[in-house]
Amino acid sequence: MGFRNFGSLILIFLILMMVFGTQRLRDVGNDLAVAIRSFRKGLQEDQDEKEGNKQ
Repeated sequence: MGFRNFGSLILIFLILMMVFGTQRLRDVGNDLAVAIRSFRKGLQEDQDEKEGNKQ
């Protein structure tokens, strides 16, 4: 990832902050983190269930 890509990511982030505000971005980030944790937990439970059926 070169400097040009990093600069464009910062620019996009700044535009998002101006449009939505910092509080809304924080809420979206928290919601995304909860969704990722839930997804990983579901995958782990599914994998554990498959391993339990093999034994």
